[in-house]
Amino acid sequence: MAPMRTKIAVGLACVAGFAMMAGTSAIQAMTGPTPPMAASVSAAATPAYHTYAWPVQGPVIRGFEEPATPYSSGHRGIDIAAAYGTPMGAAADGVVAFAGWVGGSLFISIDHPDGVRTTYSWLSSVAVKKGQSVKRGQVIGATGHGHPEIPQPHLHFGARVGTTYIDPMLLLEGGSVAGLIHLAPLQ
Repeated sequence: MAPMRTKIAVGLACVAGFAMMAGTSAIQAMTGPTPPMAASVSAAATPAYHTYAWPVQGPVIRGFEEPATPYSSGHRGIDIAAAYGTPMGAAADGVVAFAGWVGGSLFISIDHPDGVRTTYSWLSSVAVKKGQSVKRGQVIGATGHGHPEIPQPHLHFGARVGTTYIDPMLLLEGGSVAGLIHLAPLQ
């Protein structure tokens, strides 16, 4: 039995050594590449990438811009165009961590079992309360104007693991292009 454990230990040490030479972790070398922006997320948290539902349907009018430091400028989420008052759904099952007013605007935060906290910002109404369990797709409120400085109404949708903001696009399921395709009539 000891020789087998020795072979396994030597094999793992080799993988770790090759990974260090290649500039990756041993876990990453064994499991494959980590999606962009997820490298800075804690190894204990494992977000369920590409499994979250879109909270509203619409085009992304502003993408995620990672801040250089926790306190520097950036865009800690995505903006999804949606008419004022559009019902929005929870992106995944979870528990409401916050629902209410911050600085004169309505916000909702939901904690999900995979360690992700999603946020829904600058809303027109809230339909949930702190501590409430929600299901994926359940209406949790309605969109508002969005960022005050942007003229087009939208939902600001953010995500983080611990204190690290991640690109919410990594969480969302692939969208349909059906609404984007416009066929010209045949002559």
